[in-house]
Amino acid sequence: MAVCGSRTSHIGHFVGNITARRLQYGLSMNCTVSYNKRGFEKVRKINRSLRNKGHPNNMLFQYFTTHVTKRWADPKSYIGFESEGLHNLSPACFSSGTASAPGVSSDNAKGEEQVANTAVDSSEAKIPLKLNSGSFNLPHPAKAKTGGEDAHFMCTLTQAIGVADGVGGWADLGIDAGLYARELMSNSLAAIQEEPKGSIDLIRALDKAYVRTKAKGSSTACIVALTDEGLYAVNLGDSGFMLVRHGYAAFKSPAQQHGFNFPYQLDCNNAGDSPSSAMVFKIAVAPGDVLIAGTDGLFDNLYDEDIKGVVLQSVEAGLGPQMTAQRIAELAQQRAMDPKKSSPFSDGAQEAGFEYHGGKLDDITVVVSYVTNNENS
Repeated sequence: MAVCGSRTSHIGHFVGNITARRLQYGLSMNCTVSYNKRGFEKVRKINRSLRNKGHPNNMLFQYFTTHVTKRWADPKSYIGFESEGLHNLSPACFSSGTASAPGVSSDNAKGEEQVANTAVDSSEAKIPLKLNSGSFNLPHPAKAKTGGEDAHFMCTLTQAIGVADGVGGWADLGIDAGLYARELMSNSLAAIQEEPKGSIDLIRALDKAYVRTKAKGSSTACIVALTDEGLYAVNLGDSGFMLVRHGYAAFKSPAQQHGFNFPYQLDCNNAGDSPSSAMVFKIAVAPGDVLIAGTDGLFDNLYDEDIKGVVLQSVEAGLGPQMTAQRIAELAQQRAMDPKKSSPFSDGAQEAGFEYHGGKLDDITVVVSYVTNNENS
């Protein structure tokens, strides 16, 4: 997650400025921060562009306050930790620690819910669905021995996935933020399993995970669950997810940032953002939809069109979600190592006044879920 690279003098100048800002932010927030994702306004423009082009299945957003419901339950599951590479979704659960549409406002209001009308055909609306998931992660080459600072989980029992990105700036203090991200994801998985069946509250689950996480560090968090009503997601920071349907990018979660390279985050000192600050989404889905969740190592290096293209090629080739995740992650790393090709990160840097070119080498975690018909799967 840390800004890296000395490939050109332009990047050296850029990193020097970002380091100064990171240290200033660290002194005021009791933590160091260094990472980025394109802003809410930019995503809003992309969604508006899709709508204006007449693409089907675009979103109509409405806002209303989320409400807390009752808690319960205690199902068992398997939780495992592994290093770099490819993962199938186990019969139980897996946790790894290499592991504008009308109505969208740009104030990125906290504690509110966005309901997306994805125009699912009425004949498909009541079909029992499931997520068939797979993942792939590539640590930053310099962090390969420790596995990097990303973490994720997948669970068939709760039909949920999650990704987290530990803040790399903690390394300046001798702290591996990957430990925080891994513990946060493990605790998120446990908290989700404690939720009452049929009335899951992801904000509550994230809050419980946050309170239970004791490691030093800080992290972004993105959790997506499949419910009877569709996808239910919470996202805090610049990890995120997108939904591909019928060849189009039907939806993409906007990033939450305090400023360029300073996303929202949960931290060990209670000096960062709170789980209630996360954006909440509910999105109707149908068989054939493809969900892609990832850390900023993915979204900083690949544009929506890049991700969509890999998904389409993989589906047409009959590849499963784990191979699709691998293809996306490998393309993201390829772009991250290209000092000349434009990237979402370089776009954001230049918009913020920095002279930066190319991708951003970082940990990359991708979780791909195929939405399938549960009766025929």
